Amino acid sequence: MGRKRVTQILPFLLPARAMQRKMCFYAGMRFDGRRYAETIDEKQLPYKLFEARGPLYNRNTGFDMVYQENKVFNLKLAAKTLDGLLIRPGETFSLWRLIRYADKDIPYKDGLTVTNGKLTTASGGGMCEMSNLLHWLFLHTPLTVIQRRGHEVKEFPEPNSDKIKGVDATISEGWIDLKAQNDTDCSYQISVTFDDKNIIGTVFVDKGPQVLYRVVNGSIQYFRECGGIYEYVDVERLEIDADTGEITGQKPLYTNKCKICYSLPENVKIKEANN
Repeated sequence: MGRKRVTQILPFLLPARAMQRKMCFYAGMRFDGRRYAETIDEKQLPYKLFEARGPLYNRNTGFDMVYQENKVFNLKLAAKTLDGLLIRPGETFSLWRLIRYADKDIPYKDGLTVTNGKLTTASGGGMCEMSNLLHWLFLHTPLTVIQRRGHEVKEFPEPNSDKIKGVDATISEGWIDLKAQNDTDCSYQISVTFDDKNIIGTVFVDKGPQVLYRVVNGSIQYFRECGGIYEYVDVERLEIDADTGEITGQKPLYTNKCKICYSLPENVKIKEANN
C-alpha cells in the first residue's frame, strides 16, 4: 500500500493545498515561454479533418442521474470558451487555461469526480468528458499531445463497450492538464457542440489534409497485481493517404494502465502478474 498524502490524513488542509497548487500551476504557464492558443473565431476553417461524438449520459455510475444532468450543464459552460478556438502554428493548447473562468458568471453545478482515489461529487464535476473528447480529437491530427494522463482508476464500465480503450484524459485543476502543441505550418480549429444525447467535437484545418489518422488498440490484457485488477492497453495510430484511402504507416503511441473497480465479464482472461 502506498504512503498516504497529507491531505488524505488531514482532509481539512485540501482547500489550502488546492489554492497553492493553482497559483503555481498558472504561474508556471505564464513564464514557460509558450504561446498559448486563445483566439476564438466564429468563421470556420475550410476543411473538416475529423469529427467525434460521445454520449452525454452514463446510467451505470450508481449515482442519481441528477449528477449526469449537472455534468451536461457544466460541459456546456466550458464549451463556450472552446467552440471556435484557433490553434495556430507554434501555439499550445491548454484546456485549463481556456476553461479557467468559464463559470465566472454562472456557477458550475455538482457533478461526479474522483477525489483522493474515490468517486464523489464536486462543483464542476464531469469535466473529464470534455478532456476525453478533445484528446480523442487531437489523436486524429498532426498536433503533438505534450501533456495527458489517463484515469488511474476506472470506477464503472464505459457506455460503449466497442469504444477504443486507453484514450481517456483526466484533468484536475492545479495538478493535471491536457496540452497539445502545433508544430505544423497549418492552423487548426476546434468546434464543440451538443445535440440531445451527445457532445460533438470537430477539428477543422486551413489546408487540405494529405494524411488522415485512425486510432486503434493493439494488445489489451488484464493482470491481477497488488490486490487489484489492472487493464493494460496498447494504443496505436494508422496513417492513411487522404487521396487513396490506403494505409501508409502504423505507429505505437503508448501503453495505458488503469485499475478496474468493477466486475469484468466472465469470458475476460485475467493473468497473474510476474512479481
